[in-house]
Amino acid sequence: MSPFRASPGFTGDWKHFDLVVADGVATVTLNRPDKLNALTFDVYADLRDLLAELPHRGDARVVVITGEGRGFCSGGDVEEIIGELRRMAPAELLEFTRMTGAVVKALRECPLPVIASVNGIAAGAGSVIALASDFRLLAESASFAFLFTRVGLAGADMGSAYLLPRLVGLGRATELLILGDKVDSAHAERIGLATRVVPDAELGEHTAELARRLADGPALAYSSTKVLLTRELDMDLGSSIELEAMTQALLMKSDDHAEFYAAWTAGRKPRWSGR
Repeated sequence: MSPFRASPGFTGDWKHFDLVVADGVATVTLNRPDKLNALTFDVYADLRDLLAELPHRGDARVVVITGEGRGFCSGGDVEEIIGELRRMAPAELLEFTRMTGAVVKALRECPLPVIASVNGIAAGAGSVIALASDFRLLAESASFAFLFTRVGLAGADMGSAYLLPRLVGLGRATELLILGDKVDSAHAERIGLATRVVPDAELGEHTAELARRLADGPALAYSSTKVLLTRELDMDLGSSIELEAMTQALLMKSDDHAEFYAAWTAGRKPRWSGR
């Protein structure tokens, strides 16, 4: 747990999704299966706030995001969000779009690895939440749809035009964001949008296996790697090399690096502390 806490305590009850933290794994389950886990204003806000809070709690080393039922997340709820947005003034609309972007910014800046366990359709904002995660494990029946243009909005939303070209290349990102076509799991894997595709019945098993590996591993090394990957996206080579040199020099004095050497000397497996 971080020693630098202000007056507010940790949130005890997240009302707009299910959260379970066990053995270093924080599992967020979007729980509106009747709406394919469509997002509401409150879900967006809670996701943003949870991702800012989790790194300070000290009981989570990895985050898993998934959906209840047959969908991961179908995007913003048409009835509860889009209808309301039609009645808002421009200043209020900007507040909303900044909030949705803040969820993606929080996903990328959260120092914990994030796994999107995509069990069905990931559409609109749901596709961007998966995109902004560090790992995307897809069930064979899962699919993506960056369908913003299909509702008359820019295909560039919530940072998708920044993240997607860096993952699949500008040409494919242009196709996906402008046309908004459905991308099945096989295509997602071919173009690098999926980390791995597994049989539907095995998604939970593979997700738990990856989460366990991350939770049991050298958390400080994983965290530093994610932070550098995010920060170096817009750096020149010289700046990147200098930042990596400084980071490695600091980590060479970490407890985990010392534990690696002690374990190697003793011929045993390291016991990582994440410090």
